[in-house]
Amino acid sequence: MSIIKTDVLIIGAGAAGMMCAAQSAQRGRHTQVIDHSKKLAEKIRISGGGRCNFTNMDIQPKNYLSENPHFCKSALKRYTNWDFISLISDYNITYHERDHGQLFCDDSAQQIIDMLQTECHKAGAEIRLNTKVEGVSKTEDGFLVMTDSDEIECAHLVIATGGLSIPKIGATNFGLKLAETMGLNVIHPRPALVPFTFDQETRDKLSGFQGIALEATVKVGKTEFREALLFTHKGISGPSVLQISSYWTPGQMVEINLAPDTDVFTLLKQTKLEQPKQGAQKVLSQILPKRLAQRLVEQSACAGNLADLSDKKLQTLATSINAWQLLPSGTEGYRTAEVMRGGVDTNELSSKTFESKKVPGLYFIGEVVDVTGHLGGYNFQWAWASGWCAGQFV
Repeated sequence: MSIIKTDVLIIGAGAAGMMCAAQSAQRGRHTQVIDHSKKLAEKIRISGGGRCNFTNMDIQPKNYLSENPHFCKSALKRYTNWDFISLISDYNITYHERDHGQLFCDDSAQQIIDMLQTECHKAGAEIRLNTKVEGVSKTEDGFLVMTDSDEIECAHLVIATGGLSIPKIGATNFGLKLAETMGLNVIHPRPALVPFTFDQETRDKLSGFQGIALEATVKVGKTEFREALLFTHKGISGPSVLQISSYWTPGQMVEINLAPDTDVFTLLKQTKLEQPKQGAQKVLSQILPKRLAQRLVEQSACAGNLADLSDKKLQTLATSINAWQLLPSGTEGYRTAEVMRGGVDTNELSSKTFESKKVPGLYFIGEVVDVTGHLGGYNFQWAWASGWCAGQFV
């Protein structure tokens, strides 16, 4: 088996890994990137419906979750969304802005992959796919990485293997296991930006809701998001649900306001006074999808004229719309989760260099680190920023 020597070895040829490789090689460091996948940067390719939501117009630390909320500040300040926008502009990649400042390629996510690959190639970084790591050991001068085809000796080892989300495109726990093997603490990982599921009893109550979509406010504790919500066969999804799922822990109630601009009880009472022969369903159909209004009225036993309904019944109906309490049984898991929450404990890493405080020469970047962004391009910006910053020091 041949032995390859390199200054920097990066395991993971995704967003963070390629960004780091390009920066490292531009500094004159002999840099290699290996990945077990057959295709480059699959997560970039499938993101944003194939158009890659590559960053956001409003990148702030408050849009990130971590056991240490301050850790992300340094990297996000040193490599900003405007820096990445400048890079894609150099490659004439056109883009557009959608809701909430999300930026997407006009054409294809493949443009981002090609750009990163070109940046690596121009700087002299070598990328090898279909290469499986079989072992990593610390040496006196750095690290020895055993692959299925050779042995690689390196002074600096960067782990950019991502999280556990979307295993069908190759996600594994390699980075987390390596961190633990090297004595680093790992914050318990769990799916994030993921749909909720319900038990059979709740699904039976929601029968007939499937496919209904509307703007809603979804709340857990003191955190809430107002975006689209979608009823599915298993539970609820949509941007508002994906966002709040990162803050949810098993056993927590989720509160949903299906009509965030309307005080439904006031509306029903006022209509009862002015048009007592009006039906609740007709009133609610003015602010909710008709099928949803029908099902909610049926479940609250509020059919008939408003004049025949007590204020207590109207309040119950209104609460089921403005403050609907639901208990998810869980989530759809890593299969559909956009990212992983948790990961390598940020207290184990330098926020400046991303180097391990315990193991000199070992770096962790991207999703494998306990920094999770909101939906909307924030996680890619974290990949660019953490990869760029580590690339200045490896």
